[in-house]
Parts: sequence; C-alpha cells; structure tokens
Amino acid sequence: MLDVQHMDEGEEEFRTAFVREPSALRHCPALVLNADFRPLSYYPLSLWPWQEAIKAVFLDRVQILAEYEEVVRSQRAAFRIPSVVVLKEYVRPQKRVAFTRFNLFLRDEFCCQYCGSKGDLTFDHVVPRSRGGITSWDNVVAACAPCNLRKGNRSLKQSGLALRRPPHQPNAEEMRNAGRRFPPNYLHDSWQDFLYWDAELEA
Repeated sequence: MLDVQHMDEGEEEFRTAFVREPSALRHCPALVLNADFRPLSYYPLSLWPWQEAIKAVFLDRVQILAEYEEVVRSQRAAFRIPSVVVLKEYVRPQKRVAFTRFNLFLRDEFCCQYCGSKGDLTFDHVVPRSRGGITSWDNVVAACAPCNLRKGNRSLKQSGLALRRPPHQPNAEEMRNAGRRFPPNYLHDSWQDFLYWDAELEA
C-alpha cells in the first residue's frame, strides 16, 4: 500500500515529461491518452507516475478509464491507482520534430544506416564536416562505431559504404509510427486496447 502525499491544487501544471526510467515502471505508472483516446506519445510511451495521475484527477483534467488493484490512502479517503487516464481537453501534437540524438536514433530505427547492425551506435555526417557538411537531419545518420571509423572523413564513394536509405527530416506522424514499433519492456494489461486499437488486424 502506498501513501498519498499532500497535493496542492496551486502547484505547477502537471508534467508532460514522461517516465523513461525502467525503475519507475515498477511503481504503477498511468498510461496517458489524448482526448481522442490515443497515447500522447508512443516512444517514449506517455506514462505519468501515479502521483501525477491522481493529481490530474483531483484537478479534473483527466478521466479514469482503468485502475490497478493497488490502493493509496490520504488522511480523508482511499483511492485505487489509475492505470489509464484520458485528457478531457485535446492536446494538439507538435508538428515539428526536434533534432535530438534520441529522435535521430528513432528515425533510423536504432540501427546503423550503413550495415544495419544495432549495437554500439554513434552518429556520422554523410558529408564530413571537414568537407563542408552540416549537422542536420539531411546529413546525419546513426552509424555503428566500426562503420563510422571505416568512413572517417571520406565520402561515401571513397569509403565504399552505401546508405540503406537517404537521411531526411521526419514529420511528427512518421515519428509516432516509428515509436509504435518499439514498445517498452513493460506493458500493463490494461494498456493494450489503447496502444494498438487502430492497428490493422492480421488475417
């Protein structure tokens, strides 16, 4: 059983930075759905710590769709911990995808864009910076350390390497679809219907 700490309605807005740490997944996180009943984010999966979910319920910002068996208690009442909540107001997804290490790895599906390996990933400038290449979506790819070392400051032709696909700036929908292909290690049973309900059924 967990204890609810005092929650002040005057506290700052409930968080939009989702749980990433594996250890936090052991403590009853809540899957957060947008008002259209789709996750706010697939990768990282839009999860709140249970404290944030309960606070959002108190602030009347979410509706509870499913609950854990675990119960928390305050000085006045007891509550079952929400496992799935849906926002009452629709949050428009960001159209611009930030150029970050995480998003670039996700775009490239966490594999080397030269050989396809998934281990020891780094980044490589397709056109080396020493040759005028810039750090941008269109010129940076995920690369394993051996391929990166092999290519060095040479061009693709000089190195004998070839790209699996040309680098490009992804849009938000592409990144959401990419994220769905990499579910986290932990998925609570109550989340399943909301994560993949719009996927095509297999024959």
